[in-house]
Amino acid sequence: MQSTDGRQLDLFGPAEDLAGSLGAGRPAPHPAHEPPARQRPVPGPHRPDAAPPPQPPSALPPGARWLTLELEDGRVLGYVLRRARRKTIGLHIRDAGLAIQAPAWATRAQIEDAIRHKAAWIRDKLQDRDRRLEQLALQAGQWRPGGRIPYLGVAIELRLDGARPVRYEGDPAAPAEGDRLFLPLPDTADAGRVQERAQAWLQARARVDFEVRLRLCLDRTGRSIAGWGLSSAQGRWGSCSSQGRIRLNWRLIHFAPTLIDYVVAHEIAHLKEMNHGPDFWREVERLCPDFRAARDTLRRQPPDTLPLI
Repeated sequence: MQSTDGRQLDLFGPAEDLAGSLGAGRPAPHPAHEPPARQRPVPGPHRPDAAPPPQPPSALPPGARWLTLELEDGRVLGYVLRRARRKTIGLHIRDAGLAIQAPAWATRAQIEDAIRHKAAWIRDKLQDRDRRLEQLALQAGQWRPGGRIPYLGVAIELRLDGARPVRYEGDPAAPAEGDRLFLPLPDTADAGRVQERAQAWLQARARVDFEVRLRLCLDRTGRSIAGWGLSSAQGRWGSCSSQGRIRLNWRLIHFAPTLIDYVVAHEIAHLKEMNHGPDFWREVERLCPDFRAARDTLRRQPPDTLPLI
């Protein structure tokens, strides 16, 4: 997707826009007199084994409303609706569930038609959300002595070492399974402090590792960049601006070097082709011949399933 800042390598797209037959410039119904949705299904009798009705989030964004819709299969879907200055109806899956942004002129019937049209997509994305949240809950136990985190594609073990400086038992440039990272924390440190210290070390290593990979790839192109930095974006692995500045998601440090090399090549290829056309992918392949496997792996790995968020 083209942006004013250049090109971005998207991780995944948990959002959809539906223009449909909606056109700009239609009058906005007054919120207090918004017409009801047409042809609403009549709820059937309560079944003892039916899923409990969806519950609204604990807090709603300013100006937002909590609404529900019974779908054709009998499931009741809850969603947060917020009016926005836009031309289409946007559907987004958040941790709290389905969120919809709609132009002021879109009626509730049009919004619910859009929901029904994308019901399968919504169901799949909500299931992905449930799996991700479950995984994050399981990961909470890793921030302790003996917990394991991925680093350059291998699992390393966390140890707490009192007031001694942070140290890595092994070669941080070529880690091996079972290497240990010693953090300057007491055994009584809580999970939050352990995570903070481990994250700081990983980010420092990302700066060292990514710098080397960038320089090697740039040497093959004969090009230069205006600069680079780390990002914490939850929606993309990297970006390259039209001014030649590259940003790389520091969470890439969790992955095997081949995956990092692909993202580096992807962003450097944008120095030549500020698009995702055939010439761009030929340049990526020239810089990273095995890029397809790496690209497919990253597409299957949303950023918020990683242990450090």
